[in-house]
Amino acid sequence: MRTLIHVLLLIFLSSFSFAQELPPIINYTPKIYNADNQNWMITQSDEAYIYVANNKGLLEYDGAHWKLYKSPNETIMRSVKVIGNRVYTGCYMNFGYWERSETGTLVYTSLTDLLKIDMKEDEQFWEIIQLDKWVLFQSLDRIYIYHTEQNTVNIIKASRTITKLFKIQGELLFQVLEEGLYTIEDGEKKLLSDNAILRNSRIAGIFPKGNQKLMVTRDNGWFLFDKNGLTGIQQPYQKEYSEKSIYTSIQLSDGSFVLGTIANGIYHISAEGELQYQINKVNGLGDNTALSLFEDNDGNVWIGLDNGINCINIKEPFKYYADQRGRLGTIYASVTHNGYTYLGTNQGLFYKANHNDNFTFIEGTKGQVWSLRIMNDELFCGHDSGTFLIKEGTQQRIANIAGTWDIKEIPGKENMLLQGNYDGLYVLTKENNVWRMAYKLKGFNISSKHFEWATPTKILVNHEYKGVYELTLDENYQEVVQYKKNETIQKSANTSLIQFDETIYQANKNGIYGYDVATESFQKDTILSSIFNKDEYTSGRLVVDKVGYLWAFTKNYVNYVTKEKLDGNFKIQRIAIPQSLRKEMKGYENIAHLSGKNYLLGTSDGYIIINLSEIHNKEYEISINHIANHTLLGGVQEIALTNEGEFDAKENFLEFKYSIPAYNKYEVAEYSYKLEGIYDEWSEWSTRAKASFENLSHGTYTFKVRARINNQITSNTASYTFTINRPWYLSNLAIFIYIILTILLFTGLNSFYKSYYKKQRERLLEKKTRELALKELEAQKEIIQLKNKQLNTDIEAKNRELAIATMNMIKKNETLNSIKQELQKQKTDAQGVKPVIRLIDKNINNAEDWKFFEEAFNHADKDFFKKVKELHPQLTANDLRLCAYLRLNLSSKEIAPLLNISVRSVEIKRYRLRKKISLAREINLNDYFLNL
Repeated sequence: MRTLIHVLLLIFLSSFSFAQELPPIINYTPKIYNADNQNWMITQSDEAYIYVANNKGLLEYDGAHWKLYKSPNETIMRSVKVIGNRVYTGCYMNFGYWERSETGTLVYTSLTDLLKIDMKEDEQFWEIIQLDKWVLFQSLDRIYIYHTEQNTVNIIKASRTITKLFKIQGELLFQVLEEGLYTIEDGEKKLLSDNAILRNSRIAGIFPKGNQKLMVTRDNGWFLFDKNGLTGIQQPYQKEYSEKSIYTSIQLSDGSFVLGTIANGIYHISAEGELQYQINKVNGLGDNTALSLFEDNDGNVWIGLDNGINCINIKEPFKYYADQRGRLGTIYASVTHNGYTYLGTNQGLFYKANHNDNFTFIEGTKGQVWSLRIMNDELFCGHDSGTFLIKEGTQQRIANIAGTWDIKEIPGKENMLLQGNYDGLYVLTKENNVWRMAYKLKGFNISSKHFEWATPTKILVNHEYKGVYELTLDENYQEVVQYKKNETIQKSANTSLIQFDETIYQANKNGIYGYDVATESFQKDTILSSIFNKDEYTSGRLVVDKVGYLWAFTKNYVNYVTKEKLDGNFKIQRIAIPQSLRKEMKGYENIAHLSGKNYLLGTSDGYIIINLSEIHNKEYEISINHIANHTLLGGVQEIALTNEGEFDAKENFLEFKYSIPAYNKYEVAEYSYKLEGIYDEWSEWSTRAKASFENLSHGTYTFKVRARINNQITSNTASYTFTINRPWYLSNLAIFIYIILTILLFTGLNSFYKSYYKKQRERLLEKKTRELALKELEAQKEIIQLKNKQLNTDIEAKNRELAIATMNMIKKNETLNSIKQELQKQKTDAQGVKPVIRLIDKNINNAEDWKFFEEAFNHADKDFFKKVKELHPQLTANDLRLCAYLRLNLSSKEIAPLLNISVRSVEIKRYRLRKKISLAREINLNDYFLNL
């Protein structure tokens, strides 16, 4: 168990054995190129387009757009090769070529079908090679030699598996397992060697080396092959790495090699056999299995992966160190000193001796590092927890005051330093060759992140939220005797203060301003401010390196300023590294000179090494590679690129796609276009590689597009002229018809006006007649309205009578009931009271009262009883009486005296009535009769 732990620890530590500074890698995932995961072979056309054999078909990439052409039989495409203006491909049981049509689309021709080739069952084509007039297609069983001029095919057959076909300095070689290495002469195969290694070990690559051939096998290493046979060799990198499972390999134009493995990514080996670097999924590769390798015209290495496509910018002047495990953290400061490289991060201070070493943490510096300064050949570290003196990877704390932003020399004071802290300014002194914290400057307690000396007794302090302060110190540097805020400069987030070319500069979103000591004011520097004019402002952070370059950071560029030697003017140069890839902390951007022209740019997940001497602007040409016409119904018609276009009026929705074949990660291609005839001004620069125009009116237009990279505009402007015809209603025939119709219209109007005046008198007479008729109708209407008004008055009177009668009956019955109840309470003379009670009951149930009520009710609502009897013929007279009371919206309490019963009895009657008329429970009984 202890041995296992020890082995695992060694493996873990070996993963940190050296820090790899890798070239930029562009990762194209299947989601980006919209096809399958696996990619088997890669090639490039004369226009610099990239073509990839993918599981779903042929992928084309022009630098801006991916396009998939599906396999002719919808099978996996294993091989692709651009030869002249043809793109040859091989898939399952089929091979042929693609040619570009006038519209820019590739069209497939099957040589298998054209030449009626009888293929072996389940053949797939894994390699395509050109030799003079011949194109060779290699499957696992045969090699088909196609003559491009005679349009014929010769077949070389093998009894065993053909692993791969190679072309070495005009010689064709292929390996047959269990047989050996063959060459092709006069269209026939010829055995070169049946060495046991060549019979049983798969060859992953063959490369020329003088009069010999250098071979790399999948699992058995490297060999030299010549007329004397096969000799095993050991490359220098194999002393530490015995890499197995090499699937593919290529030799680059500089003589170095790239090995693609099945499980460990790729290895870049120098021409001398030294390991340059290994890239796998841990440090940036999209997948650990490399199925194919290809070097393009610019020296980029393309990798067809088991899951995606990668492009490695080997020739770029950038190397990137990826802090995959977050061990370093975000870099805030960096410097080289006495042979060591130091990185100050939010995790602490790290150092290393050379580029192959891993960074080592300096104990005691855990926490936030703000600055690293070299003064008098001594390295000082400004830290969140204080100030440190750094010597060869060790630290000595010289101040415990928290929050040291920066440290500067005091003019004329060799043994005194000034440091800015969270709460003001402090003085460090050196006594007996030992630095220590002496005292704080009195009279100023504001955070001093950025400060510069304007004069020996005057300091400018920049506070990004408050502005710039001018501090006047006493001659002994003991206190701030006076300070004031400078009103000539605006405060802005992420600003800084720096001294460059003997002038103090501050940068903000409005530009870069220099401080004039005489006028105590900031003046805008138009030359330096053009840095922000040409690109979007992201931060006002300025850095001056030890060489004397001034660095500024914008959205798409890292900018550096030098001085012209002849006239002393500023010269601004740009490095195309967009902020989205730099990923630095805004306001804390940092760059440090390493050696020569090499610089270290700190980021949030590592750093970028920039070699200024290798930065060369390449000229690109832009091309329009796709034009489509969209119809109103959603259809798309591809347009020929070679001829000027002419379209019907309804075909007035055009889309243009364009690109430049730039494949470098840190090069941002931007496009600008105009449509002469409607938009005569160039559009704003944009990374969008297409433009569309809808509802164009008839006329002639010229679409023009240009591009820029690294602020350099392409040498050409691509253009396309087209005409949109007039619509049918504006054609010559239509205009002639409009003229005829106009003449006929005026003739008709003349006739119309003649007849009009003739009939004017008749119309006036008819008008008077109608007016009299209308007046008569209005009089009749007024009579009817008066009658209706009288009727409504009568109805209202009847309703009032009914209401009065009802109320009188209720009052009368209530009174009689009250008298009856009082009489019933009398204990004495019961016999004398009974006749009176009978008389009261008779008056309560008086039929005359009901008859009067019924007559009044019929006058007010004569159709009610008729409707109720028609709907409910089973109702009795008493039921109808209750219905009438409900029609009047009387409550049970009001109905009870009318019926001479109790309220409880009324509720029972209501319930029985509801049952008789089968009324649903959710319907109110009163509402039912009110709405009847």
